[in-house]
Amino acid sequence: MAATHYVARDRVHFTWDVRHEPAVEIESGDVVIVRTRDVSDDQITPASTTATLSTLDWKRVYPLAGPIGVRGARPGDTLAIEILDIHTEGWGWSAILPGLGLLADDFKEPYLRVFDLSDGDAAHFREDIAIPIEPFFGTMGVCPAGAVERPVMPPGTFGGNMDTRQLARGATLYLPVQVEGALFSCGDAHAAQGDGEVCVTGIEAPMYAALRLTLPHGPKIPAPQFLTPGPLVPRVNAGGWYGTTGVGGDVYRAAQDALRAMIAHLSTAYGLSGEDAYVLASLCVDLKISEIVDAGQYIVSALLPLAVFRNGARGAA
Repeated sequence: MAATHYVARDRVHFTWDVRHEPAVEIESGDVVIVRTRDVSDDQITPASTTATLSTLDWKRVYPLAGPIGVRGARPGDTLAIEILDIHTEGWGWSAILPGLGLLADDFKEPYLRVFDLSDGDAAHFREDIAIPIEPFFGTMGVCPAGAVERPVMPPGTFGGNMDTRQLARGATLYLPVQVEGALFSCGDAHAAQGDGEVCVTGIEAPMYAALRLTLPHGPKIPAPQFLTPGPLVPRVNAGGWYGTTGVGGDVYRAAQDALRAMIAHLSTAYGLSGEDAYVLASLCVDLKISEIVDAGQYIVSALLPLAVFRNGARGAA
C-alpha cells in the first residue's frame, strides 16, 4: 500500500545540486504532501509595498521544497508526477522587477500588486476584473546530471523553471531522471499566470500540494512531457478572446510587439495604467505562435480572455 510523506515548509534549497540530502525518501507510487514558500522566500508579505522590492535579498529567491528521493530511480528512467491537489494559502503578489520581463526596456521602475485569494475562486484585479485562481508550480524538476550549485533558472531537459500553467490539479508531468534517486523538487507556485509570464511574475503565492511520484514503465523521453485532464483554459475559454499580433523575422521581437499592442488595448479600452496593463497581461494573456512556416515573417498572437471582465468586453477603439 502506498505511503504518504510530508515535506515541511522549512525544508528548502536554492540551487540544483547532486549533494543535497533528500528531505524524504519514498517508494515509487507514494504520495508526498508539500507546503512551499512563495518565490521571494517570505520576503514579500500581504503588508508589502512597492518599496519592499528594493530590499529583496536575491540569494533567497526561488526556494524549492525537497529534494524528494525516489528509491530505485536511475538515469534514463522517467519520473511521473501527478498533481493530486494544490491550493493557495489565501494571498499572493505580482510585480514588475527592473531588468526582467519581456518588456524590460519599456518598464524600468518597480511595481507591486498584492492580492487577497481567500475566496479560493478569483483574484480581484479591479472591481470589474476577476482572474480565476488556477494554481500550479512554476518550477518542478529532477536534479540535473552533475549539478553543483546550479541556479534554479533557466529550465532544461530536467524540468525546472518551466512556468507551464497547464500543470494544474489533475495533470501529470513526466521528467527524464538524470541522477540516482531522481531528487525531485518543486516551488515557485503561481495562483494564476498567462502563457508567457510576460512581466516575469504570475500571482506568486505560498502553496499546499499533494503529489504522487511513480516510475512508470515506458520509453525514455528526451525532455519534459505532460498530460492534462481536460481543456487547457477551462474557466475562461467559453468567454471569447481579443487578440493582438506581432509580425516579423524574429519570434522574440514579434512577441514583444504583440504584447505592446495588447498593453495599448488594455489601457485604451479599459482605462488601465501601463503598469497595471503589463501585470494583467502577465496574469491572463496567452502568447501563441500563430505562424512559423513563412520564412522571415512569423506571427505571434497575444490572446486576452474576455471572461475576466465583469462589465463586458470591448473591441478596438
